[in-house]
Amino acid sequence: MEPEHKDDSTRGLDFIRQIVTEEVAAGKNGGRVQTRFPPEPNGYLHIGHAMAICTDFGVARDFNGSCYLRFDDTNPERENEEFVEGIKRDVRWLGFDWGDNLRHASDYFPRIYDFAVELVKKGLAYVDHSTAEEIRAERGTLTEPGKNSKHRDRSVDENLKLLEGMRRGDFDEGECVLRAKIDMASPNINLRDPTLYRIRKVSHQQTGDAWPIYPMYDYAHTLSDAIEGTTHSLCSLEFEDHRPLYDWFLDKLWAAPGRPRQIEFSRLNLMFTVMSKRILKKLVDEKHVDGWDDPRMPTLAGIRRRGYTPGSIVEFVRRVGVTKKEKVAELGLLEGCIREELNETAPRRFAVLEPLKLVIENYPADRDEWLEAANHPNKPELGSRKVPFSRDILIEREDFMENAPGKFHRLKPGGEVRLRYGYIVKCERVVKDASGTVTQLHCSYDPATRSGSDDSGRKVKGTIHWVSAKHAIVAPVRLYDRLFVSAFPGGDLANELNPGSLRVVDAALEPALAEASPGERFQFERSGYFVADSALSKPGKPVFNRTVTLRDSWAKVEQEALAAAPAKVTAK
Repeated sequence: MEPEHKDDSTRGLDFIRQIVTEEVAAGKNGGRVQTRFPPEPNGYLHIGHAMAICTDFGVARDFNGSCYLRFDDTNPERENEEFVEGIKRDVRWLGFDWGDNLRHASDYFPRIYDFAVELVKKGLAYVDHSTAEEIRAERGTLTEPGKNSKHRDRSVDENLKLLEGMRRGDFDEGECVLRAKIDMASPNINLRDPTLYRIRKVSHQQTGDAWPIYPMYDYAHTLSDAIEGTTHSLCSLEFEDHRPLYDWFLDKLWAAPGRPRQIEFSRLNLMFTVMSKRILKKLVDEKHVDGWDDPRMPTLAGIRRRGYTPGSIVEFVRRVGVTKKEKVAELGLLEGCIREELNETAPRRFAVLEPLKLVIENYPADRDEWLEAANHPNKPELGSRKVPFSRDILIEREDFMENAPGKFHRLKPGGEVRLRYGYIVKCERVVKDASGTVTQLHCSYDPATRSGSDDSGRKVKGTIHWVSAKHAIVAPVRLYDRLFVSAFPGGDLANELNPGSLRVVDAALEPALAEASPGERFQFERSGYFVADSALSKPGKPVFNRTVTLRDSWAKVEQEALAAAPAKVTAK
């Protein structure tokens, strides 16, 4: 339950900052604030981790404290340096820096082991030779207590010798484990003699082959916080049931002044995607996507390659908010954040994604013009560029309709439109192939209607973009959409995947786009926001990814999905 305001100094703050404000004012920990972001280096970070990163680093920043980046590297079979470097890159990309405060749980392995010896000496831990299946069967259920292991009452001396043997590597993997001796009848299953160490004879990325045993996550995580001097251990709600275990470790082992205070907050869940590392790894391994940085993935690497900015992610996290209440954010909220930013910052360019040729019959075939086009309609300080114009141009196929309804204000037989920054043209004739598909439009233009010097007084309702056919560059444009058709995927993933999540077209682009740098963002006028792909683009040969459409075309679908799942708490 979130605390009430005790005074005006905490009003308007989220509940974590309320707690920290009150503790600092009371002089707890000498007024010191220290947090940590403790990822396991067994995968890439995703958008859900952005909430934790912004909270951990943000709270430290707001109270002039420090935040450690600590890799909880207790499972070497699944961890590697690629994930370590990817996590560092993602944290820096979001705008946060740990300075000199980079740590690993493995840095503390000797001290964590000494704590285990201390538990054994106190009669609070024992070596168990039961099989994994036996331990699982004896653990009990949510409604039935567990059963004591037959090895639970071994003497302290015997347990010390066995633990030393584990440390030397005398036992095979799975032969035995070290367990805490707490309470097999506890209603909290986490307190039913949890495993502290297991045997894993695999090399570790930091410690090599120095350790044949590795501490379990809960045990190492808690003590690492304490050893580092963490004042506030901020974590997601899934660890709330683990807090009594963490407190037990500290009660039995931590005698030094000060101890971490664990505060849980709700995870960031997002519609039309998944936040499970296991499922994300499955998507990669089964090649449903093209790797961890596939722009359809919710990983920060994928989102970055998709064209999202760090500012848009931080703003999204701010709008979702830090609460104790579980929530599911609409994907439209995330997309709205990047639209708002790119609307202000992205230069405009012409790109025709589905070209249809338009021939201006009364325009000289040997004539070229270079028309002045603004880089941003509302920001003259961003300047302008020259766009080539010629007799043959390309327009979007959807900007022509042969049998158009009355409210269709683009091109139709006998109809007129303005070519943006250019002239008014009229469709005089339609050319089709043998199958009846429109292949060309033949038009006429009014020379007196050039934009910027038009004094003809003529007005038309429609304006469309275009690209000069002979000056156009052809480049792949990757049109990304939601990875899943289900708003809340998690069942049969293969059948929940969106078959239209990626469509690649060879688009006709204005020549200025040939020099786009990897990661450079643009608005393709009337189409959406796009970025030059950081992985596929080469000098002079860009590949563009669609970051987001100009409008939220899924808003109705999201609302219908939420209406059908009223138990979901939303952040809009």
